[in-house]
Amino acid sequence: MSDPFLGEIRMVGFTFAPYGWALCQGQTVPVTQNQALFALLGTTYGGNGTTNFNLPDLQGRSPVGTGNGLNLTPIEPGDEGGQENFTLTLNQLPSHTHVASSAGGVTVSGTVSIPANNETTGTSNTPSSTTVLGAPTYSGHDVSLYSSNTANTSLAPINVSLQGSAPAIQNSSTGNSLPTPLRNPYLGLTCIIALQGVYPTRG
Repeated sequence: MSDPFLGEIRMVGFTFAPYGWALCQGQTVPVTQNQALFALLGTTYGGNGTTNFNLPDLQGRSPVGTGNGLNLTPIEPGDEGGQENFTLTLNQLPSHTHVASSAGGVTVSGTVSIPANNETTGTSNTPSSTTVLGAPTYSGHDVSLYSSNTANTSLAPINVSLQGSAPAIQNSSTGNSLPTPLRNPYLGLTCIIALQGVYPTRG
């Protein structure tokens, strides 16, 4: 491999680090044996900064450019973030409704007024859908108790009660709360970092 910059990171198709390189797996390395590399990396990727420091860990991670991109979160060297899967919380769901079903009933009570006519207008002794209770008239042994005139009063109300139980409202359940994968399509390659090479100078 051509002489790399010290601290340069490359991706290769094989699974090991060649001589002068190390895998980018977050290893802790001693400062005394890697002083030039420590001068470049410091504790950006971890370590105590006195006797050791860490190499970058790119296992299962995607690198991203540092800086303050337009309308993006600022990224500093060594920043880590993101996640493989994400599960929405209640506050993140779009506004929506669910179908609700009820079981049981309620207890209802009330009064019923029976219409009547208090004038002496009884014309029939047979109830029908077109007559109301009226003042009776007598014809022999027959009593005409029902009137075809319009009702003009009401009898004393009677109490009625409808029995039931309080309804139980149940929203229909949906969804399984499974996490959503966030990864882009990917291909695994081996990331290595140069432990030896040309010390970079600022341009």
